[in-house]
Amino acid sequence: MRTLSADFSATPDRQHGAEIQRLCDAMEAADEAGRYPQLTVERPWSVHNPVLEGEFASPRAIRWYLERELSRLAASGARISVGPGREALGLRDPGLAAAVDESRWDLRRKKLFLFAPERMALSIDRLQHYTGTRAESFQRYVLLTNYSWHVEEFRAALPGCAGPDSDGRQMPAWHHMLPGRSGVTMVNIGVGPSNAKTITDHLAVLRPDLVLMIGHCAGLRNHQETGDLVLATAYVRDDRVLDDILPLSVPVVSNHTLNTLLLGELTARRLRSRMGIVYTTANRNWELHLALVEDRLRQSRALAVDMESATVAANGFRYRIPTATLLAVSDKPLHAQPKLSADAQDFYAGSRRQHVEIAISVTEKVRQLYPGGLPAADLRSADEPLLGTTDAEPTRAPAG
Repeated sequence: MRTLSADFSATPDRQHGAEIQRLCDAMEAADEAGRYPQLTVERPWSVHNPVLEGEFASPRAIRWYLERELSRLAASGARISVGPGREALGLRDPGLAAAVDESRWDLRRKKLFLFAPERMALSIDRLQHYTGTRAESFQRYVLLTNYSWHVEEFRAALPGCAGPDSDGRQMPAWHHMLPGRSGVTMVNIGVGPSNAKTITDHLAVLRPDLVLMIGHCAGLRNHQETGDLVLATAYVRDDRVLDDILPLSVPVVSNHTLNTLLLGELTARRLRSRMGIVYTTANRNWELHLALVEDRLRQSRALAVDMESATVAANGFRYRIPTATLLAVSDKPLHAQPKLSADAQDFYAGSRRQHVEIAISVTEKVRQLYPGGLPAADLRSADEPLLGTTDAEPTRAPAG
């Protein structure tokens, strides 16, 4: 196999699209030949990092993302080369454990991409295992839930979704597929922060434009009512699963633009909602040990308790993925309104369709306004990968 190069400083704009397709085809050809495709980007305008290289696994799984990111570089006049890299490591190879160990990253060195190819390959295999669907089916807008009812409403709202290849998958996924992966995916992740970390660890390699957690929560305020909606502005992380990886001293917040769009949708529908801090716990029965958490709840000014949102947001922060949370108050344990079976069933039946419709409507707005990705400058870091977050301005919404 030979190296394929394109110098976009000397390539007419009208030819950029065709050249980028050739480069992506070359990456897929290297992958099919059992090699990690190696991508080299030369940026003559960069003083500190004029040349960056990286290897990929399964480039077909993120082709939409590669096309978009390379188009941006082409517009700036970069020189881009693709060639065969190392022989791909088998997932049973003894060297895999060291290759996927993220604690070995050199944080001082700017990267081309956030993940090593071995890590990509492992996560893509894990995604298929957990969700029952191939990585190529995942769309760039992802909804996470822990209720099969939400999945039922999602499939009713968006007929023709592709789903798991078999029953019994731990985190079944359904995909409403559109060209350019611009559709919507919903994953039923189950309950708890461990599951939330598992799915977002692996989902991150696909570089979704957003991850939105929709679910239920316990309301903590006097004036909240069952069915009220909650938008998280920030989180108290009592989930414990990321404490050793992301210190609790690091603030984690929802994506501002996504929250603004969500709030606009709720306002337009004249729905009761509050924005504030969500407390995420690993203890489903936290109210049975209230003395252990009462002070933290009060001091944090939290307005709701759930079991996944902070975990999703913290991993989104780690992996530079815009996230937000849309919860519905299902019970109020501190106000003599515990979650009782009969009441819960009535609440679920009355709220689930509206909840899913709101989430889908907001993803459609993001697709129209931010085709290049949501602004996420707050997720940048000193070791920011070249193929990363965006500060894109919104595209004018279509008339009508």
